[in-house]
Amino acid sequence: MIWLTWRQLRVQAATILGALAVLAVGLAATGPRLAHLSAAAADDFLDQAGNDRADSWVYLVGVLAVLALPAIIGVFWGAPLVARELDAGTHQLAWNQSVTRTRWLVTKLGLTGLGAMVATGALSLAVTWWCAPIDRAVAAGHGNGGLLTQARMLPPIFDARGIVPIGYAAFAFALGVAVGILVRRTVPAMAVTLAVFIAVQIAVPLLVRPHLVAPSRSEVAITGSTLQGFRGSGPPGPGGHIDGLMVEFDRPGAWRLSAETVDADGHVVRTLSSSLADCMPPPVDAPPSRASVTDPRQACATELAARDYRQRFTYQPASHYWPLQGVETGMYLAVALGLAGLSCWRIRRLS
Repeated sequence: MIWLTWRQLRVQAATILGALAVLAVGLAATGPRLAHLSAAAADDFLDQAGNDRADSWVYLVGVLAVLALPAIIGVFWGAPLVARELDAGTHQLAWNQSVTRTRWLVTKLGLTGLGAMVATGALSLAVTWWCAPIDRAVAAGHGNGGLLTQARMLPPIFDARGIVPIGYAAFAFALGVAVGILVRRTVPAMAVTLAVFIAVQIAVPLLVRPHLVAPSRSEVAITGSTLQGFRGSGPPGPGGHIDGLMVEFDRPGAWRLSAETVDADGHVVRTLSSSLADCMPPPVDAPPSRASVTDPRQACATELAARDYRQRFTYQPASHYWPLQGVETGMYLAVALGLAGLSCWRIRRLS
């Protein structure tokens, strides 16, 4: 069974492993230089690295490769694993041998699934190693908001670092196998696997991940130095409408989940004073006026402070990175085991 499993998988495995080897060489060749630049450039490291096209391309390709690999495994390793046999009718021969169909499937699931997890884990850890100097600089609050300055807590950067891609690979592979057994045709199973996997990868960061570990909350006083601007609608300047405030969020490396303006009693302020519309910037083509010469934010901040308004942030701090990685990885592995059990149960009932 082991030899047969390898022969059926060898083309797909050789293709993926070859691509990973090329990427690994690129990471190994550029990683030490990036680490040296980090030590030499200090606070300017991210700016200098961001101006280097080679570093930016390696970073982008590495992240995209980790994000794509679980989906590729699910579509090209998982979905055809059983669906190909059912589609071609070769399952009749395979299941009439001395090996039971359950053992046949468990062997395939174990060997191929383990290979998928090892390949994805190796790539993810290589990219995590390469990005370590960047992550340290972002956690220290450096950078100008460019490509390399995104915190590793933020989706989709979180999905391409650490151990969580191993869970994604296990889930995608098990999902593909289960869909293949249910659909029983290779190409439709591949399409369904890809669609479901993408939907899950979009839904989890939005709906599930923020609650896997209890988020932190903090309140920031609104002053002329912390007030950065306004979210508004209608015409800029007087007569406009203020929908919300943009207040400095000084938590380097954190993932901000929400920001709300609250009053002295801690109640969320849904409607802000119409007088704050004067703080909105005038149109670009408006003639200069005395009001546009001075920054109106200080007067607005004074009014907000007089009302004792504060900005409440809900966020996942940088210190929650590994707890979130561990919990989410365990969640995906548990779902993968459930899908594998479903596949074993279903295959015993196929004719």
